[in-house]
Amino acid sequence: MGGEAVYGGGGIGFGHDQLQAQDHGSMRAPSRYEAQKRRDWNTFGQYLGNHRPPLPLARCTGTHVLDFVKYLDQFGKTKVHLPTCPYFGFPHPPHPCSCPLRQAWGSLDALIGRLRAAFEENGGKPESNPFGARTVRLYLREVREMQAKARGVAYEKKKRKRPPPGSSDVIDGDSRNANNMHVRMPATE
Repeated sequence: MGGEAVYGGGGIGFGHDQLQAQDHGSMRAPSRYEAQKRRDWNTFGQYLGNHRPPLPLARCTGTHVLDFVKYLDQFGKTKVHLPTCPYFGFPHPPHPCSCPLRQAWGSLDALIGRLRAAFEENGGKPESNPFGARTVRLYLREVREMQAKARGVAYEKKKRKRPPPGSSDVIDGDSRNANNMHVRMPATE
């Protein structure tokens, strides 16, 4: 099963050349992101090919994506304390414990984002993208919350910074907007 294997997916393939063709037809090396996306896509293709029975991509659902993500947990490097662990809720426990190593939430979130993009770049329709399924989004949220509790650190949504009132530089009716673009302010009489 080489990099050119295409699993029956209605035109959606796992070949090395398909993602490379997306690199604007240039001969330069792909970016780190593109290279990682290609590796992730090929790994997912191998996972589907090794599934018993082999699973065509066209029949892949959010549940299969979750199975893949849970399979990857065995290779994780993030200690996630169980609720029964005496260090549950401690960001820096003083002693080792036997709690499992898992994939970090941020790594899973980035992986799913790359696979979601690769699916569409390889001929998949956005509305049938298993990486964007509700079950996958809910699972990622669950993992984030569980890992935050286990470490005793709350993930807070980043708030958009707004400029303080009266901070715009107005000179002769000219100003700059939030993107530092020059805009003409209307004259006041």
